[in-house]
Amino acid sequence: MQFFIDTAIIDEVREINSWGVLSGVTTNPSLVASSGRDFKEVIQEIAQLVGGAISAEVTALDAPGMIKEGREVAGWSNHVVVKLPLTPAGLQACKVLTGEGIKTNITLCFSVPQALLAAQAGATYISPFAGRVDDIGWDGIELVRQIKEAYVLGDLQTKVLAASIRHPQHVVQAALAGADVATVPYKVFTQMIKHPLTQAGLDAFLKDWAKRAGASPETPSSEAGTNPQQGGVTAQGEPVQGGQKK
Repeated sequence: MQFFIDTAIIDEVREINSWGVLSGVTTNPSLVASSGRDFKEVIQEIAQLVGGAISAEVTALDAPGMIKEGREVAGWSNHVVVKLPLTPAGLQACKVLTGEGIKTNITLCFSVPQALLAAQAGATYISPFAGRVDDIGWDGIELVRQIKEAYVLGDLQTKVLAASIRHPQHVVQAALAGADVATVPYKVFTQMIKHPLTQAGLDAFLKDWAKRAGASPETPSSEAGTNPQQGGVTAQGEPVQGGQKK
C-alpha cells in the first residue's frame, strides 16, 4: 500500500517526504484555503517536492466547468491528478478527461455502487472516506474492503485510495482491507512513527554505548571518551592503558 499525505501545508509535505515514504499528496479546497496561499502555486511547489500523484480538486459544479477547470489544473504539472466529486457531473467530467489521458481521483465516495460507477467512468483513483462513514455509525474500513473486492472480481483497474484516515489503526485496517493507497494526515504520520518501546530501546542502546566509551550512563555518547580497555589518551593528551596513566 502506498502512502499519500493529505495536506496543502508545504512544511508538512516537506517533513514527511524527507522520511522517504511518500508516493503522492492529496489536497482539497478546504485544505488549500487553510494554507492561505494561491492554489496553483501550492500545487506546483508540492509537485516539485514530491512528484508522484498530486490530487488537485476542481471547484466547478457542472460538467463543462469541471472539464475546463480539470484541463487547466492538469496543465500545471504532469504529476497532477484532477480530483472530481462523485456526482453525475463529476462522472461526466471524469469520462471526458480520462479519454484525454488526464488522471482523475473521484472523491466523496460513501458506497460500493458509487465506486462501481466511478470505475466505469474511468477514474484512476476512487476515494472512499473511511472516517466520515464511521461518523454515521457504519464501518468505513469495511467499505474500503468491499470496494476493493468488487474491483478485483470485476477486473476493474481503478485504484482504491482510503481517505478520511483518523488514526494509525485506520492505516493498518486499510492495508489489510486491500487499499492501494492511504492518504494520511500529518498528525497521523507523526503518531505512526512513534512507539514507547522504540524510544526505550534507543535510550538503552545509548546508555550501553556511553558505558563502553568509558563514561557514566548519564553522559551523552557524543561526550564519552575512548574505551579505557582499548587504550587512548587523557583529556590532557597523556596516554592511558587499562584505565591508568602511563
